[in-house]
Amino acid sequence: MGYGESPVSALDQFLTQFKQTADVIIDSWFVCDNERNIVDFNRAFYSMLPRNVARGLKGKKCYEVLSLNICKDRCIAQQCWQDKKQLRLDEIIGHPAGSEKKQRFILSAMPILDDAGKPVGAIEIQRDVTDEAEVQVKYQDMLDNEAREREKLITQVRTRTKDLLEANQALLRAQRELRAIKKGIAF
Repeated sequence: MGYGESPVSALDQFLTQFKQTADVIIDSWFVCDNERNIVDFNRAFYSMLPRNVARGLKGKKCYEVLSLNICKDRCIAQQCWQDKKQLRLDEIIGHPAGSEKKQRFILSAMPILDDAGKPVGAIEIQRDVTDEAEVQVKYQDMLDNEAREREKLITQVRTRTKDLLEANQALLRAQRELRAIKKGIAF
């Protein structure tokens, strides 16, 4: 290293290695530094955002770009830094900045640590499961409706069975009375 050159940071080293295989990840992802500034991202992440938000992504805070219900008190990056291990959170609700359309995500995050084990950044992967969640809700609604309809049918069958049994008892009484009348014995 020559005079005035700075050593390659752990975050830069990670990005150099990660970029060699990053294209195999089809979900959206971004890498942030330990101050939650976005330092890199993939095309899927860029495409998920409204154009005015997507411009100039590098350097923006992740929570300014993607507003999730965990950002304030349970930031996944901060959790993975604290635990120094990868983390996955399911059914996280939020929306890209500039959009009010609620989306559901499965989030994964992995800390990026320097040689001393100090967090210098994180990679966060977002899988948009909004469509799957909507299908699941519709399917559950359908199952609930079918269960209610089944209960209605069961109640109707029980009521009709009870009515038939009562009618059958009345018919048996009437038959006994008719036989008694036929024999000349009246009650």
